[in-house]
Amino acid sequence: MVALVGRPNVGKSTLFNRVLGKRVAIVDDRPGVTRDRNFADAEWAGHSFFVVDTGGVVEGSDESMDKAVKTQALNAVREADVICLVVDGHDGVHPLDERLAALLRTVERPVLLVANKVDNLPNDHRHHDFWSLGMGEPLPVSATSGKGSGDLLDRIVEAFPEEDEEPAGEEVLRVAVVGKPNVGKSSFVNRLLGEERMVVSEVSGTTRDPVDTPFRYHGRQLVFVDTAGLRRQSKVSDSLEYYAALRTDRVVHEADVCVLLVDATEALHAQDIRIANQAWDAGSGLIVLANKWDLVEKETLTAPHWQAAVAQRVPFLQWVPFLFVSALTGQRVRKVLDLILEVEEERRRRIDTSEVNEVLRELVARQPPPHFRGRPVKLKYATQVTSAPPTFAVFGNYPREVPAHYVRYLKNGFRDAWGFHGSPLRVSLRSSRD
Repeated sequence: MVALVGRPNVGKSTLFNRVLGKRVAIVDDRPGVTRDRNFADAEWAGHSFFVVDTGGVVEGSDESMDKAVKTQALNAVREADVICLVVDGHDGVHPLDERLAALLRTVERPVLLVANKVDNLPNDHRHHDFWSLGMGEPLPVSATSGKGSGDLLDRIVEAFPEEDEEPAGEEVLRVAVVGKPNVGKSSFVNRLLGEERMVVSEVSGTTRDPVDTPFRYHGRQLVFVDTAGLRRQSKVSDSLEYYAALRTDRVVHEADVCVLLVDATEALHAQDIRIANQAWDAGSGLIVLANKWDLVEKETLTAPHWQAAVAQRVPFLQWVPFLFVSALTGQRVRKVLDLILEVEEERRRRIDTSEVNEVLRELVARQPPPHFRGRPVKLKYATQVTSAPPTFAVFGNYPREVPAHYVRYLKNGFRDAWGFHGSPLRVSLRSSRD
């Protein structure tokens, strides 16, 4: 674990992106953009490790957000094996740099002093000013251009402790936590992990970067990704929020399972439906968590009636598991872990071709497809071509003329036979002559 820490606007997120070789963290000229710890996998010289981007630390501030960001950064320092104190080589030594250096000198782990924004290497020598911090040799880099980054990574991997080898080829299950702003996504992840891993605030839009958190459960390696709240595009005016929404969209498409948090005290919003559709269309497994259930007045069958009303409005949600939770009290929060594993197992199920064809014959015998120009449409055989999500190819003589309602009939028939609870199911019509 390698933690990047420093005062605001020294280029930690730019360096984070440079190490990863892609734009993961949001970068902006304004200070204070990064708030949570942002985890990502990195690799250099045959070494795999986590690199952690943190928010800019402001010492002595009474602002609640500054205090929360400082707490997150200090948590990252405590967990890290190697710490990089990032300073601004262009601006020179700052009093905040001196305070952080004094703090990190008490840490019993390797600390590397990284002087960023030294763009005119090897002719620029301003990084030597940072010897005064007493942190050893300042390592000059330009995160923007990449100069010096290779030398820095060499120094980082040299400082690694002896590590135990993990099992080769272990499969990681990626779980995206999605929803509108302020429905309790970060509170849910904190409750699940049993620690304040995410910054939680009543201020809408606190989470901006997708935040990866590794978690092991029943021998499986899970990575929870807490994402920025998604609002309607017409309401997104701030550039930071726009890029946060783009990153969330990418996370959804890369996730194995999406956990959609909705506010149980309100009716389902159009934005909730749009996010659910986004995950479903991406082929991810889907679980709906009705959060704030502790605030709902209960009567007989309150939960089933609430779920039925939602499924009536959004038909595909009848195939999605619902869980009624409270991130505040912890009510039923841990049950989501078993549900995630169940949904992923359903999503990766494979059905024997003989069984697929038997079900297809029964469906066609019960309700034949409509004729095309007076000629019978024959669906001859079918097979499952892929899983995750399960996809079936059905072969016939006029595949393009099979109406959409009949394809839905086939999907529903396949679901009645095999379930695939929580997973999208796709049916592709193909010509038997191909």
